Amino acid sequence: MTQKIPWYKDAIFMELNTRAFKDSNGDGWGDLPGLTSKLDYIKGLGVDAIWLLPIMPSPLRDDGYDVSDFCDIFPAYGTMNDFKTLMQEAHLRGLRIIVEIIPNHTSDQHPWFQASRDPFHPEHAKYRDWYVWSDTDQKYKEARIIFTDSETSNWTFDELRGQYFWHRFYSTQPDLNYDNPEVQQAMLDVVKFWIDAGADGLRVDAPPYLFEREGTNCENLPETHAYLKRMRKFVDDYSPETLLLSEANQWPEDVIEYFGNSDEMHMNFHFPLMPRLYMALAKGDRTPIEQILARTPELPEGCQWGTFLRCHDELTLEMVTPEERQWMWETYAPDPKQRINLGIRRRLAPLVDNDQRKILLLHSMLLTMVGSPFLYYGDEIGMGDNVDLFDRNGLRTPMQWDATLNAGFSDAPADNLYAPVISDPVFGCQKVNVVVQENDPDSLLNKVRHLIAIRKQYPVFGRGDFVWKSFSFETKAVVAYQRMWEDTRMVVLNNLRDTPVKGWIPETAEKFINLLTGETILPGDYTLPAYGYLWLQPVGEQPNIPSGPNAPRPGYLGSDKQ
Repeated sequence: MTQKIPWYKDAIFMELNTRAFKDSNGDGWGDLPGLTSKLDYIKGLGVDAIWLLPIMPSPLRDDGYDVSDFCDIFPAYGTMNDFKTLMQEAHLRGLRIIVEIIPNHTSDQHPWFQASRDPFHPEHAKYRDWYVWSDTDQKYKEARIIFTDSETSNWTFDELRGQYFWHRFYSTQPDLNYDNPEVQQAMLDVVKFWIDAGADGLRVDAPPYLFEREGTNCENLPETHAYLKRMRKFVDDYSPETLLLSEANQWPEDVIEYFGNSDEMHMNFHFPLMPRLYMALAKGDRTPIEQILARTPELPEGCQWGTFLRCHDELTLEMVTPEERQWMWETYAPDPKQRINLGIRRRLAPLVDNDQRKILLLHSMLLTMVGSPFLYYGDEIGMGDNVDLFDRNGLRTPMQWDATLNAGFSDAPADNLYAPVISDPVFGCQKVNVVVQENDPDSLLNKVRHLIAIRKQYPVFGRGDFVWKSFSFETKAVVAYQRMWEDTRMVVLNNLRDTPVKGWIPETAEKFINLLTGETILPGDYTLPAYGYLWLQPVGEQPNIPSGPNAPRPGYLGSDKQ
């Protein structure tokens, strides 16, 4: 009996901010009804699942990651009934919805914390130990500070309680105490609430930090994995089709632990791969990608990597060396305002100088390498950013639907928008918007849509094995690899350089079908254009014996046949 392939292995995901997508009531904030009205656009792009950034009530000191109520909707976004309508309409279109939960911490405005910090609160006895309190700020000194631009300690003194509370992120986000069984159960109740509301999956924010132990860096602890396994067992027993997507920003050898033995998270983002795509592109050398994939362990059965080019946060450079980080800053963020914490706060198009060739090349790798790809709203049309906005908010500006007032995002006066629409001459909505690109067959939007449509025709890209290939004597210039699953094999070529590269198609076949154009390509010499890419399906088993001047080496039959 053939084992069922999990739905998320073949899925295309889109990450979006409800606040930024579409305003339905003219108050200047995107909302759930507005998002519902744009589901056809998302479906038409080829997306299968939508990951919603936090939609729960929050004072928005950290853009919704500071939750003040885990079981309701932020009022500006709508109501639980609006959420249920969104779920119904999404499911009618075959779309799934992923809700974000933040188990590590709450807002300091959450009723739990208010009761915990106040000895005179009527519920203080119940919530006293729901957070991590200490008489000293000298505990857990080996734990790093994550938000280095704004925090100088992981401890903050609370005058009302007369103790320090622990926080791995902002001081307005106290960490929950997972040594308390009541906290563990409360978070399982949150998981159940959103499954009952119809969510198809949960994106679990910042799981490495749930527990603290003296003498450790308080990350990836055994107790954390034990609790996540408990969460997974609950989900498997209660709603086995529900996806658990983990955001563990760690090295591959640490992240692999979050899959467990197929009994922890279903998916986790491959954070270290992402910056190395940009490193390889800027250097014209695939070595950074080779190195990180070489230290990426094989996944347990049924698990999957999530891959991405950009997201709502900074382009993180935590998982590179200090020298590489400095080089990346100088290359991609020459203006210090473009840097934040240990990363870069820029969108995809500005990062690559709005060069459509580079944008599409990066999408070619995203859609054909390992894992299931995540798109970030607006990158499909090449939206820009605004580094003058606070924190990472410049990456989270209103979606640009058309060239009318407020880019078609909202009918509110411009001053009432949650954030200004991008208005610069290059990325402003007069030039960059959905309507203009929908009507242009050569637009970035239509080319990305085409790439996604081809990827979705071939499950090998989400399920198959990955093997490096050599295209020419200039091996490092081309990110060349084979994907193979069951009886299907593909070879993909991606030229990292701004000059054509001549080589020999590194595969054995009688001929090749170009998946992106349908044309037939015969074996022999091939010239890959500057920043060009090629998705090839070999036809037949006859060896294509290298004989041209650009053959990788004499007698080479393709690495899959050696």
